[in-house]
Amino acid sequence: MIDPALAQQIVESSTDFAIITFDREGLITSWNPGAEALLGWSPGAAIGQHARIFFTPEDQAAGSPEDEMRRAAEDGRAIDERFHQKADGSRFWGSGLVMPLKGATGFLKIVRDRTKEREAERRIVTLTDALPGFVFEADPDGHYVQTNARFREYTGRGDAELLGDRWLEAVHSDHRERVRTAWEAAIDSGEPFDETFLVERSDGEYRYFACRGIPERDEHGLVMRWIGTCVDVENESKAKAMLEGVNLSLEHAVTDRSAALEQSQRTLSAAIAERERIEDALRQSQKMEAIGQLTGGVAHDFNNLLTVIIGGADMLKRPGLSDEKRQRYIASISETADRAAKLTNQLLAFARRQPLHAESFDIVERLRRSEDVLRTVSGARVTLTFDIRCEPCIVHADPSQFDTAIVNMAINARDAMDGVGRLAIRIDECDQIPPTRGHAAVDGRFILVAVSDTGSGICEADLPRIFEPFFTTKDVGKGTGLGLSQVFGFAKQSGGDIAIDSEAGAGATFTLYLPCADDPASRTVGDAQSAPAQASGSGAGCVLLVEDNQLVGEFAAQLIGELGYTNQWVPSAQEALAVIAAQPDRFDVVFTDVVMPGISGIELAETLRVRHPDLPVVLTSGYSHVLALEGTHGFELLQKPYTADGLARVLRAATRP
Repeated sequence: MIDPALAQQIVESSTDFAIITFDREGLITSWNPGAEALLGWSPGAAIGQHARIFFTPEDQAAGSPEDEMRRAAEDGRAIDERFHQKADGSRFWGSGLVMPLKGATGFLKIVRDRTKEREAERRIVTLTDALPGFVFEADPDGHYVQTNARFREYTGRGDAELLGDRWLEAVHSDHRERVRTAWEAAIDSGEPFDETFLVERSDGEYRYFACRGIPERDEHGLVMRWIGTCVDVENESKAKAMLEGVNLSLEHAVTDRSAALEQSQRTLSAAIAERERIEDALRQSQKMEAIGQLTGGVAHDFNNLLTVIIGGADMLKRPGLSDEKRQRYIASISETADRAAKLTNQLLAFARRQPLHAESFDIVERLRRSEDVLRTVSGARVTLTFDIRCEPCIVHADPSQFDTAIVNMAINARDAMDGVGRLAIRIDECDQIPPTRGHAAVDGRFILVAVSDTGSGICEADLPRIFEPFFTTKDVGKGTGLGLSQVFGFAKQSGGDIAIDSEAGAGATFTLYLPCADDPASRTVGDAQSAPAQASGSGAGCVLLVEDNQLVGEFAAQLIGELGYTNQWVPSAQEALAVIAAQPDRFDVVFTDVVMPGISGIELAETLRVRHPDLPVVLTSGYSHVLALEGTHGFELLQKPYTADGLARVLRAATRP
């Protein structure tokens, strides 16, 4: 929920606006001081009543309050201008914005009083209708925007017929080219337009018009519209003589209109700025809520893991511990550390900040190889079926992350069915990712993997949050809430997406979309990254270790030494370049962290690629947005946390002659 103190500060500081919240049934749940000042009800009198209390009786009868809520729920917001009713029965012209609250728990409405601006606009219309001449408003290109009553009577056409037409079309054909040239010159120069010409009346007769057009400019000097007035006279000489009087009356009208519009624009700008401030504050509050939920979930899971690691380490310190118990505690610590690394990887996958090792592979082959695993995690009472509609189905993605995503989807389906039901996996080709979660459709060649279950389904209120990290509908201790967030992050970072189709009590279908590979012939079906390498055996060569964290640097230097390599540790890329420049032939491989102050590991590797092309470089990182966005730039990458076996493998591969 939104922090109550912040929400209270937002609404109480906005006394020029009515800020009201109401639940999905329309019952008012909060009422700020601005609402009390504008509408007249006190919070005690308003809260609990239906929001229709400030709608006029005719709008209530027409269902306008319910229509606003429907449009806000469907479109994300509903904007309208209408009369609103105060507690004393009086009315005002209000501009309103309705938005749904987070989690579809209700609605927020912001109302401001626009009565003065509306009255100013109506006075201008009344003034132009009272003028003896013909008045019209045109856009910069000369299309009618508004006309006065006498103009409509004279032409025999209403506003609905005139709007959008160019007033030049009413000019006699003999005069039209001359008038067009004068009008276009006025548009280019921004100067007033003064001409006399024949215009057709509603009865078909042509009469001379003395016409004056004055441009209305914005604060940058650009013409926004033209205000024009004309007088009907018998002949051309009288028309020219009357232009002076036309000019004076029109200039007064334009001055009055401009002043009213400027005041209206200032009021509107202030209202928009205030509305944006309120919306920004609400968004910031929601961000803080999400961060709090995320950090709380991370802290909870990591504290559980650290309990095992710290407890196991304390037990290993005890004297007289048997070898059997020592090995058991060591295994427990190692297994828990692996789980901590997996938790971090799932978070990075959701955030799309994990470097992926994309390959072209056949999804069908991959699923067949992992079928036994899927049947095991689904359970004996879940019937697993495959519906393969394309073969081969080649995608370009990280195969190990794909395996994790499928397993997470299967586990989610199993839990939704309480371990009993049918789990169907369909693989097919498509040429579009359909619209999902408010995003437009994406055209292209994709392979889809649809995982359907016969479980309890997902209620409408939970659908918008289903991919949030640590959000789960499972009982406490039965899920971390990271499985589907990993699938979401993997799909988006791979250039695909995931869609969901579900309703409460009717099961669910999660459809994963991945881009097709451009070159099916280049596919691989194995994981070169996952090939095990034993740390046993001595390495040969000298390693330059570049690591800015002292604890990690000392440990890595010791580990590299245990693997049989001589090494030198430096804490920065700048020092690494200086050491290599002084002894260019000493080192056989550079093992560098990516994220470091000053020069990054990638920049160091790129520099060495130019200066010492025969010196191999291996990168290591626990997180880097550059790696996530741009990849490894062709360098070998060992992700943190790494094992002795993993380090032995990359060093052996890099120093292999």
